[in-house]
Amino acid sequence: MLQLDAEALYTDLREAVRRILRPQAAGPTSLVGIWSGGAWLAERLQHDLGLPGAHGVISSTLHRDDFGSRGLSARTDATQLPFDIEGRHIVLVDDVLYTGRTVRAVINELYDFGRPASVMLAVLVDRGGRELPIEAACAAARIVLPATQKLTLARDEAGRFSFAVREVREGSR
Repeated sequence: MLQLDAEALYTDLREAVRRILRPQAAGPTSLVGIWSGGAWLAERLQHDLGLPGAHGVISSTLHRDDFGSRGLSARTDATQLPFDIEGRHIVLVDDVLYTGRTVRAVINELYDFGRPASVMLAVLVDRGGRELPIEAACAAARIVLPATQKLTLARDEAGRFSFAVREVREGSR
């Protein structure tokens, strides 16, 4: 069974994000976490990297290409961008990159708020299986999982991360 140390991977991700952050002279850069695991990561990265201001949170719900079959999630107000997107460098943060469909939906949502200067993607785990031409600028780990398994990030009350792998039914990614 696959064992991933989410805390160790977080440390690797933190250093990778530190390297891709643009100098302030290049214009403002903000972290935007994809709801929900990416939002947890962005919150902790914002604090641990000592970045000024606040991080953003973005939801893919309203722009998903499978919206008709999934419907609205329990949390439709997850997008919170406490800064102007126009001309800003954005580092999207997510827990697991798989097909790329969530990232595509989030980019569409992001552009509803303005046109960023650039968008880069940082993920804790890239599990392959892309259906769209989307690539992370940095990934703490690259693994291969069967399509029948889902990798999920969890966070305890102390803010520590862990992973769970579970079997999924066909069509319920």
